[in-house]
Amino acid sequence: MISRYKYNGQRKFARPLIAGFADYLESTFQDCSDSKPDTLIPSPMLPARRRERGFNQARDIAESLGLALSIPVGSDIVRRVCKVQAQRGLGREARLANMRGVFEVCKAVPERVAIVDDVVTTGATARVLASVLREAGAQEIQVWALARTPG
Repeated sequence: MISRYKYNGQRKFARPLIAGFADYLESTFQDCSDSKPDTLIPSPMLPARRRERGFNQARDIAESLGLALSIPVGSDIVRRVCKVQAQRGLGREARLANMRGVFEVCKAVPERVAIVDDVVTTGATARVLASVLREAGAQEIQVWALARTPG
């Protein structure tokens, strides 16, 4: 479902996944409201890649979750500054090396944030993004994704 959404632009496949995730998060925050982030930060995509694909799936997911959970989305807090080799097919160490120096913080970072992406495989993207957010002042960083794959 995620592949059809991400690579074929068939957004209808993401809707039930996002709705189920929003329901799960809403019930989690009812029990533990102090863990709700101040802002959602979608994993950034280069503008050229976004034009090519037609959308940024992480931003779509973040905006849907933000609307459902009343959490602002900070799409302009971090940007991707350079193109890298596609992560797909790379191992954990290669993914980490591939992502170094890719993100730049552009605005003030809230203390509690959630990084939003479609899939987490090795966690390299989230790890590097979290590192730049922590350096910019984030104290608590959560990672939200529709799926986790082995890898």
